[in-house]
Order: sequence, then structure tokens, then C-alpha cells
Amino acid sequence: MSDLLYRDEIYQIVTLCMEVHRELGHDQDAVIYQDALELEFRRFKLPYVRDPKHGVEYKGALLPHHYQSDFILFDKILFVGKACERLTEPQIKRVQDFLAIARLPLALLVNFGEESLAWKRVIRAEPSKIESVDFRNPSQSA
Repeated sequence: MSDLLYRDEIYQIVTLCMEVHRELGHDQDAVIYQDALELEFRRFKLPYVRDPKHGVEYKGALLPHHYQSDFILFDKILFVGKACERLTEPQIKRVQDFLAIARLPLALLVNFGEESLAWKRVIRAEPSKIESVDFRNPSQSA
């Protein structure tokens, strides 16, 4: 079995998420779970930043709007908590976008809204190679 990226840190975080889910159940708003998690992170002395803002650059300029995630833990793991019926592919894609903006390699997407806690490790996707197309030559295909 290969080593998972940040395996021990993820184990700590998921363990605390399970505790919060066990105590609060699955029918709270996402912000309630975030509040409870923050208490657990403090109690177990996990290094975290809550509601970090991730700036977006465009042609060397920082745009006025930004993305905001729930937490960054250990200065290297993006945490996104949900309270919904189930995790979806668009949510996972959005977390991958957050990872690219935050320039972090790994995110933990957790759903407190299901009967049993659901979570997914999301690895930052490498930028795809874009092939150049000569639009002056219509016979060339993409």
C-alpha cells in the first residue's frame, strides 16, 4: 500500500469530525459544525486558520473578489465542510479549484449532512496540457 499524502494529519481531522458528527447528528447547518470543529481543533492543539481568503490573480493583478474556504489545517490541508444530502461531483470540482487558487496539494471535503459522516480526500489536479491550435488553418483539429 502506498503512503497517503498527510495520512496522519487527515486521520486526526477525520477523527475530530466523527466526534462532532456523533455529538451534533446530521441535521445542523454547516456553520454549526464549523464552530464545533474549531473548538475541537483548539482543544487538541491542531494548527488551523478559519475562513481563510484565497486571492485570485489575473495578469499579475490581484482581483478584488476572492474565494473563501472553511479552514486550512497544518498550513497545508484545505478543509471544506458541507451539510447536504450527499457529496456531488460539482462540489469536488469546486474544491479542486480552491486547491489551485490556494496552491495547496490536498483538501478534505467532509459532509456532516448524511446519516454517517462522509468524507473525501481531494488531490490538486495538475494543469492539463493545452495543445495549440492554428485557427488560421481550418483543417487542423483540436
